[in-house]
Amino acid sequence: MTEPTFWLTIVATGLTALVIITQAALKGWRGWLDLRKLEIDSRRDGQAQASAPSPATPSPTARIELADLKERVRKLEAIAAGVDP
Repeated sequence: MTEPTFWLTIVATGLTALVIITQAALKGWRGWLDLRKLEIDSRRDGQAQASAPSPATPSPTARIELADLKERVRKLEAIAAGVDP
């Protein structure tokens, strides 16, 4: 048990394990920091949008799309109820 190669192997294995664990922890830390940065940016964007004035009336395109969606919902409800649309 006093062979130098044995202890050198143990030390090298421990050092390798330490490097792997450190790299994994560093990658996790960077990921967490990126996540926090995205959260802060989304809050900042949300505040900027909240302070911007909203349009009083929706655009004609949005109104047409909304009417189309309402019509589709009516047809689907009629099909579900068994009534011919």
